[in-house]
Amino acid sequence: MTHKLDDIGPEKTLEVYEPKSGMHGFVVIDSTTLGPGKGGIRMTPTVNKHEVRQLARAMTLKCALAELPFGGAKSGIIADAHQLSNEGKKELVEAFAHAIKEVSPSIYVSAPDMSMGEQEMEWIANILGPKACTGKPKNMGGLPHELGSTGFGVYHAVRMGAEFLGMELNGATAAIEGFGNVGSFAARFLSEEGCKIVAVSDSKGCIYNSKGLDFTMLMQAKKKTGSVINYRPGKVIPNHEITGLDVGILIPAAIPELIIMHDVPKIRAKLIVEGSNITMKPEVEGALAKKGCLVIPDIIANAGGVISSYVEYRGGTEKEMFQLIEKKICKNVRLMLEPCEKDRPLTRKCAMDIARARVVGEK
Repeated sequence: MTHKLDDIGPEKTLEVYEPKSGMHGFVVIDSTTLGPGKGGIRMTPTVNKHEVRQLARAMTLKCALAELPFGGAKSGIIADAHQLSNEGKKELVEAFAHAIKEVSPSIYVSAPDMSMGEQEMEWIANILGPKACTGKPKNMGGLPHELGSTGFGVYHAVRMGAEFLGMELNGATAAIEGFGNVGSFAARFLSEEGCKIVAVSDSKGCIYNSKGLDFTMLMQAKKKTGSVINYRPGKVIPNHEITGLDVGILIPAAIPELIIMHDVPKIRAKLIVEGSNITMKPEVEGALAKKGCLVIPDIIANAGGVISSYVEYRGGTEKEMFQLIEKKICKNVRLMLEPCEKDRPLTRKCAMDIARARVVGEK
């Protein structure tokens, strides 16, 4: 995905410092054609402008595909959250908020991302106002991502992909990489549909049982022991082996670039739905398409989070949020897949063509 200047953006890159706290961060406003740039703040020791630009462009396309009145943006704070006290983290986040006043909330609306959650959004909103961010605590009018909005959207993307392939979800097998906020909710909704989840992974490893994993017991194992690998009965396998399991559906929902070209010959899933951002490079998606695997790309599949953010932004309810996610994800997956009936082009190209037309066509 490009990060160079093109007909969409980026419109503005802001690099900010605050000597007292040592805060160093970036904001990339990729496009404001459809509305203020929308995108989360991540806090990692390695975040850089190149990474933030890639993610800002993904947000431009994602918001356009979801037909939201938002452009695309992203930001990052260079810090290791695990090494910070709560007070130290608060100082960094507040310094960042003060530093971005010139763009937020006028042309940038932030949200949680890696190592940034409800508490951090509250700190930001207290400085920049409630319209400066979404993902705030409920008592501030927030619709937290802990409601499962992204995983709910992934579930509906799976439904649409399975429908296109003529695959019955009831009885279909699935493997889910990552059991955090996205993967766990995708597993829950798919299980309720009768889908057999045979493998789930987290940072500690992967649990596999060809006869299926019970979702309630998985959640109990995760909560009580800290990892799904302690679920029984099941076999613990190395994390990456999840990509080559004999399943109908594969949902990568955690690690970027999980699937590389070397993995393509081993993949047996007929449907891959990208719950994580930048799950694989476009050329890998192309190789999978050639072998008959349908890939629903991240910019459509995991848009549930930003749709939820929009409902919060306009002051909507939890019920409205779930209704809008289902409506928009289903509509746009179908729209993306329509050309595939004829000549099976790359799904990402179809999705990006739709998004670019919505952004550039408005200029």
